[in-house]
Parts: sequence; structure tokens; C-alpha cells
Amino acid sequence: MNDNHGAPLTAADRARVSRETSGGVTDTLARAVPTQDLVDRNRPPAPGPLSTSLSFTWRQLLGFKHAPEQLVDVLFMPVLTLLMFNYLFGTAISGSTGDYLQFVLPGVLVQMIVLMSVYTGTSLNNDLTKGIYDRFRTLPIWQPANIVGNLVADVSRFVITVTATVLLGLLLGFRPAGGLPGVVLAALVLLAFAFGVGWVFAALGMLVRKPESVSTTSMAVVFPLTFLSNIFVPAETLPSWLRAFVAVNPISHAATAMRGLMHGTATVGQVGLVLGGSAVLVAVFGSLTMYLYRNRE
Repeated sequence: MNDNHGAPLTAADRARVSRETSGGVTDTLARAVPTQDLVDRNRPPAPGPLSTSLSFTWRQLLGFKHAPEQLVDVLFMPVLTLLMFNYLFGTAISGSTGDYLQFVLPGVLVQMIVLMSVYTGTSLNNDLTKGIYDRFRTLPIWQPANIVGNLVADVSRFVITVTATVLLGLLLGFRPAGGLPGVVLAALVLLAFAFGVGWVFAALGMLVRKPESVSTTSMAVVFPLTFLSNIFVPAETLPSWLRAFVAVNPISHAATAMRGLMHGTATVGQVGLVLGGSAVLVAVFGSLTMYLYRNRE
């Protein structure tokens, strides 16, 4: 590089020219665009609990797109269970499959929702094992949102389960005396119950170290509770010692409330017991889950 007289420029001259040139460009940009338009010095507002929870809910629901085999649990298992129990035991228990269907369909819904709630703990533990939740804890968000979003996503899946099972039941001859309002109310009560049960398995997912342990431990408890209940047979037909256990089994109370709402015979006490019990589960196991989450090493 030479100056105007043809003499070569020194290193110092070249550095001065570079500073003047860059400074000129910067001054031109500064005059053209005000600084406040280029840089927003205000920190964006932190996302609220609702929007954050919905974001994590959507994250979980995307699992259907990437793993469509999840539909097997959500859609096909309830359908197969209803068909199997109705046609295997319907005539033996109630005299006809049509009569038994009126009794067993609400109970099958309760059983399926409880069984599928186990996957709440499995999914949570899987994210913990992979270290994903450690990253979430560093974000400036409402910390329960990732767990609440997981539970809300599961409840959303249960809507598919309830809808598919009831539609199949209608095709098979299920005739709820409570009509559409009774079915809708029963579904809402069941989803509230599922949300409460989900917190139980979320706490379990925090306690154990492997997702497989969540499944095995949960099933060891869930299967006896669902079968030692009034889901498949009336409690009056059971031995007295077993009837006493069935009477205090929360699964039995949920099934009784479901049947009552669908057939128009539910009492305020039956529904209130399920909703109150669900609220207690959320309060106790929700607090326990968040305590374990905050203190997890």
C-alpha cells in the first residue's frame, strides 16, 4: 500500500488508516440506525407458570410423532381389555355380555388409567437418568413446570383412551342411563383422579434409580389393587374378608363413582370422595415430588 505520493506506508500508517476507516463505517451506521434500535437493554419477561407448563406439555405430546407405538398403550390396550373381559367373563358373571358390559366398562376405564399412569414415573425417571432435568433446573423458569407438563400430557392422552373405549362400548351395546352429561362428568372425574395418581408415580420416579425399577415396583402394587376391587365383579359376591379390603380400596371408590355418573345413580358423597382423595394425592405426593426434585444430587 502506498500514500498519495507513491511512497510505501509503514505499519503504523496502515493501522491508522484502518482505524479511521472502521470508525467512519461505525459512525455512519450509528447515524443511520440509533443505538436503542440495535440493542434492547431490557430483559425479556420470564415465562409464567402456565405458559411454561404448556411448553413442557407439548414436548411430551410430541412423543406421539416420534414414537407412534405409544398408541398401543393409549388406544389398543383399553380396547383389547374391554373385549377380553366382557366376552370371557360376561356370561359367567352377569348372565349375558350385554348386562356385564354396563357394569365392567366404567371399571375398565379406571384400571387402564391407573395402569397407564405408571408411565408418568417411568418417563420422569428416564429424563432424570439422561440428565435432562439437570439442564431444566438451570433455566429461569417455574421449576414444577416440567413435571406438571408431563402429567398434563398424560391426562391429554387419557382423553383418547376414554373416548375410544366409550365409543367401542356403544358399538357393543353400552347404554349409559346418565346420557352424554353423565359420561362427560364421569370422564372429568376420572381425569382428576388420574392427575392425582400421576403424582404418586412421579414421586416414585424420583426415588428409584432406573426406569425399569419404576415399572416393576409400580406393577407390584397396581395389579393387586386393580384386581382386588369391584372393577370386574360386584363386591357383594366376594368373601367377607376380601369385601372389607375392597370397601377401602381407592380403586373401588373410583369405579363406583364412574358407574354412578354414567348410569345416573351417583351420590355427592361418592363423587366428593374421589375428588377429595385426588386433591389429597396432589397435595401430599406433589409436595414430596418437588422436595425430591429440588434436593436430588
